[in-house]
Amino acid sequence: MQTPLSSPQKKDTSIKKVAILFSGGPAPSANAVIASAATCFARAGIEIYGMKNGYSHLVDFQSDKPLVEGQDYVRLDKMNLEGMRTAQGICIGTARANPGKALKTHTDLADEVKTAPMMTVYNALNSLGIDALISIGGDDTLTTAAKFKLFMDKMPEGQKRIKVVHLPKTIDNDYEGIPFTFGYFTAVELLSKQLRNLLADSEAAGGGFVCQLMGRKAAWLAYGAAVAGEASLVIGLEDVPEEWQTTEETLDPETGDVMLDDHGKPLMRMVFDIKKIVDHCVDVVLAREAEGKNAFVAVISEGLAEYLPLSEIKMCVSDDEYRSLKPDTFGHFPVSQLKYSSRLGRLIAEEYKRRTGRSRKIVGLQFGYEVRCNAPTAFDVILGSQIGVGCYRALCELNLNGVMISVAGTMNLTYPTFEELIAMEKLRAYARPIAVGSDMHQLARYLEAWV
Repeated sequence: MQTPLSSPQKKDTSIKKVAILFSGGPAPSANAVIASAATCFARAGIEIYGMKNGYSHLVDFQSDKPLVEGQDYVRLDKMNLEGMRTAQGICIGTARANPGKALKTHTDLADEVKTAPMMTVYNALNSLGIDALISIGGDDTLTTAAKFKLFMDKMPEGQKRIKVVHLPKTIDNDYEGIPFTFGYFTAVELLSKQLRNLLADSEAAGGGFVCQLMGRKAAWLAYGAAVAGEASLVIGLEDVPEEWQTTEETLDPETGDVMLDDHGKPLMRMVFDIKKIVDHCVDVVLAREAEGKNAFVAVISEGLAEYLPLSEIKMCVSDDEYRSLKPDTFGHFPVSQLKYSSRLGRLIAEEYKRRTGRSRKIVGLQFGYEVRCNAPTAFDVILGSQIGVGCYRALCELNLNGVMISVAGTMNLTYPTFEELIAMEKLRAYARPIAVGSDMHQLARYLEAWV
């Protein structure tokens, strides 16, 4: 007889072996996800293999060199998982190997050369008898999972097809299909403490700070940290209006040559007028002073760096660092290598002195890697645990395939399909920046000094 205290019932399923991997940058509560999933599968009598370092060993698989336990994977169903949910780090490691990188369109799925890495991954998993793959990662990893599902769909009839589900991970929280990703609030918690410390320093010493936070495509992390840490203002890439934008030719930093696009024309990149950002920051400083508030801590999302004019990028890094920068095919530069907060701080100080005649030191800081493996908060442990359990329930109880594990409301599980989350014609996951004018966006505006 079933009661509210009854344990889950084991379901009849064709799934006997499952592989789980973690790809991309770390995030707090990663182990809660992995351990919760492994616990469920193990108790259901299903073997679960933790693939070490993402896709790295899978893409290097050779049929004459079998995958080695302890080196290429670990048997999570044989591990003592007690206490793992609250542990820092990632028990199976991570990496950025991407077997779907060459697949840009559906046509590419018929190209044996472009799908070769996917076939290698398939053969590697098959060599272990894997029936389902669980991927944990950001939007690129989600896209890879969707590509793997499409690759499976094209398998000849009668050939084994490996199911795939995806678990969303990013401290940037820029994910369609889930309100908040695991690790986001843990990262916000640590960053907010740092911001509050800086506010106290600013109040005591009279200087100010500009803090560059992670978030290439979306400013969720910057906004969350700014609100929780009582920052003086926050600016993300979403806040740059069209009238502040223009374009310029992309130069190769190493050679100084103009880069060309696929049609042989100069590769144009969108840039913005940094003076507009500087002016707004000084406006807020003066508005705060009018309220009798001297402390000043600004939070800026790192995604802005991608759209700085080259003349400004040169001012942010040394000559050697500038020459080593490698723009991608869209003219975008690696934002993690562009510490622009110090330059922005100097420009704010100069404009402040021009307007007031007074000097004020504004120090630039860059935060990022220190938050990715912070001890998870209780909320993120609960969220990560529910997502981990959700992949077992999706595969073994609901017989789902090609879905992402998500939550809604009071931790209720949902299972959006890959088709709902990805622009299938481009084979790219939908981005989710902070919507300008949304309540989360406006929350910061109401709490900042009104200018």
